Amino acid sequence: MRLALNKEWAVGARIGGGGFGAVFEAEDTAGEKAAVKLVPKAPGTEREMLFIDLDGVRNVVPVIDSGEHEDQWVLVMPRAEKSLRDHLQKHGQLSLSEAVAVLSDVAEALADLKDREIVHRDLKPENILLLGGHWCLADFGIARYAEATTVKHTFKLHGTFAYMAPERWNNQRATSASDIYALGVLAYELLEGTPPFTGPYEHDYHDQHLHGALPPLTTAPPLLAALITECLFRAPQGRPAAGNVLARLGQIPVAALSGGLAALAEANQGAVARQAEVDRRASAHATEADRRKALLDAATTSFSFIADAFLTTLTTAAPSAEVRRGNQGGWTVRIDDAQLTLSGPRETAPEVWRTAPFDVIASATLSLKVPANYHGYEGRSHSLWYADAKTEDQYQWFETAFMDTPLRGTARTMEPFALDPHHESRAAVGSGMMMHQVAWPFIPLVIGDLNELIGRWAAWLAEAATGQLTHPRTMPERDPQGSWRR
Repeated sequence: MRLALNKEWAVGARIGGGGFGAVFEAEDTAGEKAAVKLVPKAPGTEREMLFIDLDGVRNVVPVIDSGEHEDQWVLVMPRAEKSLRDHLQKHGQLSLSEAVAVLSDVAEALADLKDREIVHRDLKPENILLLGGHWCLADFGIARYAEATTVKHTFKLHGTFAYMAPERWNNQRATSASDIYALGVLAYELLEGTPPFTGPYEHDYHDQHLHGALPPLTTAPPLLAALITECLFRAPQGRPAAGNVLARLGQIPVAALSGGLAALAEANQGAVARQAEVDRRASAHATEADRRKALLDAATTSFSFIADAFLTTLTTAAPSAEVRRGNQGGWTVRIDDAQLTLSGPRETAPEVWRTAPFDVIASATLSLKVPANYHGYEGRSHSLWYADAKTEDQYQWFETAFMDTPLRGTARTMEPFALDPHHESRAAVGSGMMMHQVAWPFIPLVIGDLNELIGRWAAWLAEAATGQLTHPRTMPERDPQGSWRR
């Protein structure tokens, strides 16, 4: 194949490639050797996304010619000796001096790029090439192209997940700090022979980058170990800038420190490691808060469907019933002296539900109340919990209810009764004998299939409206055992 760009190129054998293009050897009419990368065009992309003016930036692989061929963009670059990935596969982990040399070359490039407000976005050994005696960054345009045309989960290039910064996993914009994180991963790999987080699957990488503790650096001297640890801080604001990294790499001694300097370096490394653990916990806390907020939004949305379907069905059957709207989608339906109330959802504070067998995000109460009869009975109430009560990490609304343990010997005017998620209900769903017990099985509420729930409560409301609602004959009314995970 021949390509007519600014020069004419004869394209030879394929020499590499990835998720966003294939690389071929090439030669111009004057015999200049080069590498040609062909990148498929994507709808909605603009040609300039592939090309960045990097004149004056140290240690980058330049684009020496470019153009289009059929439905592909064409990038022509000097032919490099090898990639850093090729070098690592042949030699394994690097010596301290060689690792520092590689990192210094890359840090030089990152420092210049930061001055130009350019982010590489896909720093990894495959994109670092040996050219003219220096390790140089390649594939700037491809990284920008990928960013513009695909979502994160389309980055199927080998190894990309291992180098992605925590903020990228949270769908936040890549910054120069994201490149510094990738540089920290690279530094760890050069010295230890493997990246700090190894998956193997996408969800494993996600959890490791956001929550995992950094495995110890066994080969790096204290000054370098501290620097790498800082580059791998979860919080982007805590990572050093590229210029700072470059300056500190220049201070890494090839010979081991001794005496007081060695002791001071060890102390500094310990301080950085402790800060990294604080940073990890803060990141986990922020991530957990984000997770719970998303689940609360889901709980509120699904609750509104349940509440609306419930109310519509009741008022269709009893159009003369008195209806009052409550907060957060709740309502009250009144027929004569019988009052059925569904409260709006309430967020569950994590601190009141620690050490429980399952998680609860939100709760509501469904209660039926009548004037007290001669036994003092006033009705019943059930809890609605948005929880992963049956299967871990699978959340939905459940109906349940509680009772006092028979050993307590007390009588309640409402039985069974609802409990919010707190220490009393936490004990009830635990494994011991406590003051309260589960009195109604955890029944999942499936939107679109609420007939049993609504029909049962409609029947109880009818009994209450006609003065026939009585205390349950037995408690619990239905065997709840095995309906939730312990």
